Amino acid sequence: MEAAAIYHRPDSEFAYLYQPGDFRVRLRTKRDDVKEVLCFYMDPYDAADSYQTISLTKIASTETFDYWEASLDVAHKRVQYDFKVVGNDGQEVLYGDRGFFPFDRDLIGTAGNPFRQPYFHEIDRFKEPDWVRHTVWYQIFPERFANGDVSNDPEGIKPWNSELTPGRTDYYGGDLQGIIDHLDYLQELGINGLYLCPIFKAYSNHKYDTIDYLEVDPDFGDKEVFQKLVVEAHRRGMKVMLDAVFNHMGDRSVQWQDVVINEKKSKFADWFHINKFPVAFKETDDFEKANELTYDTFAYTPHMPKLNTANPEVRDYLVSVATYWINEFDIDAWRLDVANEVDHRFWRHFADACHAAKKDFYILGEVWHSSQPWLMGDQFSAVMNYAFTETVVNGFVKKTLTPQRMVDGLNYQRMLYQRQVNEVMLNTLDSHDTARLLTVCDDNKDLLRQTVAFTFLQEGEPCIYYGSEVGMDGGNDPDCRKPMNWNEATQDHDLFAFYQSLIKLRLGNADLLTQGDLEWTIVDDQRGLVQVTRTGEEQQIIGTFNLGQENLDVAALKLTGQMVLSQSYQDQKLGQHGFVINVKNIGA
Repeated sequence: MEAAAIYHRPDSEFAYLYQPGDFRVRLRTKRDDVKEVLCFYMDPYDAADSYQTISLTKIASTETFDYWEASLDVAHKRVQYDFKVVGNDGQEVLYGDRGFFPFDRDLIGTAGNPFRQPYFHEIDRFKEPDWVRHTVWYQIFPERFANGDVSNDPEGIKPWNSELTPGRTDYYGGDLQGIIDHLDYLQELGINGLYLCPIFKAYSNHKYDTIDYLEVDPDFGDKEVFQKLVVEAHRRGMKVMLDAVFNHMGDRSVQWQDVVINEKKSKFADWFHINKFPVAFKETDDFEKANELTYDTFAYTPHMPKLNTANPEVRDYLVSVATYWINEFDIDAWRLDVANEVDHRFWRHFADACHAAKKDFYILGEVWHSSQPWLMGDQFSAVMNYAFTETVVNGFVKKTLTPQRMVDGLNYQRMLYQRQVNEVMLNTLDSHDTARLLTVCDDNKDLLRQTVAFTFLQEGEPCIYYGSEVGMDGGNDPDCRKPMNWNEATQDHDLFAFYQSLIKLRLGNADLLTQGDLEWTIVDDQRGLVQVTRTGEEQQIIGTFNLGQENLDVAALKLTGQMVLSQSYQDQKLGQHGFVINVKNIGA
């Protein structure tokens, strides 16, 4: 047995309160190296022989590790515990806070060996907003969704045409009224969460270079129109998430212009990361990239100077912005742009203020990589799960991962976080920052449907990028930001109906698909077959997917229950890009 691979850490994703009284422990071991893990646990103030014993269940495997988990019923908000690990070679060890010992029953709970959780403070438990589990998000790039009010159109707007590639500085006239005008459309689709890219006053069409955080951009309307949007969305049972850009500010802002003029004497000089005065840069042929910058920016974009969020004035200002839109307009969530480049202390202040303003508020960070530091309960509720996105796309679409490597990668990401974190992640397959999924799929809509169906069965909430449901395509930015296709003659109505069915399935089984157990019941590289089973208290949802190139005979799988959705599946044969989703009562 490889003892060096065995790992546990209290107060982490390996030891956490899932619900009050429900304490989860995980243990990592080398893959296929251990046949049994037992946990001995007790109140630290009880006699040493009063421990209880529970077996851990293997819940996931990656390329190199197995992960085991058990739920401990803890009565008095404190516990100590250690593990017995039995290797496939017959070796037995006792593992605790002081390391490994040859297993001896007399050592259980003694000699300072057990791990400890001294007291479970409810304030420390990661609390995810329950409503998020019952949400399917729809991301809108406001400038490109719909033009509902021509009176606020900027000069020189281009004709609304979803087939043309927009330039980086093009305007088409999309606004908030356009979103209001199409709320019934979104309700028909089944959407109950709106995620809007920035709406605040800014210079660009994308609005990520904020001029004034407390004003709606005039191109989009005003606060009265935004208030109407929130009210109308809430009336339809839709939540509203706004995009906050607190890593940087636009160079047209009052604060930055004061620095440009007054340099060191500016009262805003310490609001930014300035390395040398005067603030300057050397232009390139690319508007969004400069050389020889004398101040820190987002990437190398001279028009987005980076904010010094460690400055108490900046911190208090931005937190007041966050709570203003919650208190005045009743928004339900913030999506945080470039969240990984802002200091953790700021995000703790931010989170405390948002949750004080609205108890069940959802905070979503844009982080493209492993995100444990932000997801311990004191900062974000979740992140945009791009690591999930890339793993799924590489497995289903690009085929750069075998089915087993894809599943290993998904398991690796799941095991980075507490269970309730995984339940409220945002799972998007494309966005304003990526090529559209249909284009990545080389316009193969069967492949797109298969990939989307798989995503809807996973933990975390699906997010649809505007227009995907009617077959919009587009390469990387700015091509992925085409105007929404409202031409019914060219919309893909069959694809719209498919998304409707998936959303209905997801929302009708939201508790099972977020909180139910997840098991990879088949992962077959040779045939390209993957089957995932989600199990709740009374039902199972089983998704079977053909990632290979050949038709597969799946009669031996004995797929039972009600078939609720399928593609390329007939007479027990599962074709290329095929899938079948069954709902089965437990015991049936």
